[in-house]
Amino acid sequence: MPAYRIALTIGCLLLACAPMATRAQSAAEWQALQAAAATKSDKIMAEANTHRGLLAQYRVMREAYTRDDSPAFRLIFGQYISWYQSFLGDYPDAMDSYSIGQPPLEGDSPSPLTDAGYVVHPALEAIPELARGYRIVLLNEAHNIPLTRSLTVQLLSRLRQEGFNYFAAETLYESDTALPSRGYPIDASGFYTREPVYAEMVRTALKLGFKVIAYEATSDAGGSDARETEQARHIDERVFKADPHARLVVNAGYSHIVKSGAYLDGASMAEHLYKLTHIPMLSIEQTMLYPHPSSSGDHPCYTAVMQELRPKVPIVFVNAAGKPWSLRPGYDVSVFFPPVQMLHGRPGWLGLGGLRRPYPVSGERCRRHYPCLVEARYSDEGADAIPADRMVLAQTALMNAGSSIPVFSSEQSMPSGDLYLRPGKYQLSLVIEDDRVIERKSIVVPDTPASSPGQP
Repeated sequence: MPAYRIALTIGCLLLACAPMATRAQSAAEWQALQAAAATKSDKIMAEANTHRGLLAQYRVMREAYTRDDSPAFRLIFGQYISWYQSFLGDYPDAMDSYSIGQPPLEGDSPSPLTDAGYVVHPALEAIPELARGYRIVLLNEAHNIPLTRSLTVQLLSRLRQEGFNYFAAETLYESDTALPSRGYPIDASGFYTREPVYAEMVRTALKLGFKVIAYEATSDAGGSDARETEQARHIDERVFKADPHARLVVNAGYSHIVKSGAYLDGASMAEHLYKLTHIPMLSIEQTMLYPHPSSSGDHPCYTAVMQELRPKVPIVFVNAAGKPWSLRPGYDVSVFFPPVQMLHGRPGWLGLGGLRRPYPVSGERCRRHYPCLVEARYSDEGADAIPADRMVLAQTALMNAGSSIPVFSSEQSMPSGDLYLRPGKYQLSLVIEDDRVIERKSIVVPDTPASSPGQP
């Protein structure tokens, strides 16, 4: 079973889909509809990937989405299409297409606002301090919400300074043996690494001197517990058996990092890893307390913290004894992400806490061919590199109700937007749907002083 399918099953069947089972069919019938929808979704994605270029692939995905409005298909395929929207840099639509709401659950911790012992801290400062006493730090993400990767990219340099020297990423394919020497991810490096912020995470780890490890399960063993067991074994063999003194940072999806408690048909990767290594680990939860497309999807604790504190950066809570606050058992720390500020149509968190600057691009360069994919690659990387950032300039929404994405428009409006890039030299490419590059040029992003990332 593909890794992305299991990620969908964990995120969807257990969380987002449960209310649907109570409507017109039984839970078993609803699960059967979802299974059929997942099979159909796999076939559509396989067909899409026979086309050249992300724009053409996305067109196939979007047309399939508009043809089938059945609830099970829309729910399952919504996650698939959201991955491709994130690959295109269309982050608001990716969140709109699929987002797991966070209702309060029995066993949730009381709000840190109600306990005077907890003090708010910027997560970027507090997490490295919390990590000092550990050899394993686990960070999770929501695969179609790259906001939940943005803090991890920033943390890598701080954790490297603390002595962490291995970085394991769930999505990486072990077949890409040239990744360490090449220094940057390509399409063949992984699935989620096709998204620029994930690629930047891997690229950053390599540049900082981390030994980057693939650990995904590769056998055909069925069941989630078999996958979790194999993931843990790969980490143990490739990190701790090879280097008994290693200090490891792991990036994984959703509840793979929960350290205890019920987990599908067995135990999580983190729990299996502890059984193998007996090394204490710090588990940092990032997929529950972020702003959802509708405030009805936000956990009440998140709403209260945002309303009272109005943070500008990701935050965590720690008490005087050094114990961090976590929303749910099994995790050590919960990260609160502030509301998203949109700037020229793109989320401001793409600045990665001041590491990257906005670089404006006008649709005039697209020669009135839309949609137009704008990509910026580091000048010292190959044309096969996943871009540092990419976005789509278009005169109609990519997720509109039409039968196909328009390739040419004669309308007078001129779309524009900002790429977010670190200071340095890049190759800027403008690509249209037949994967044809209509312009390529060298650009320089100046090393202007970074603005203050703000206070919590």
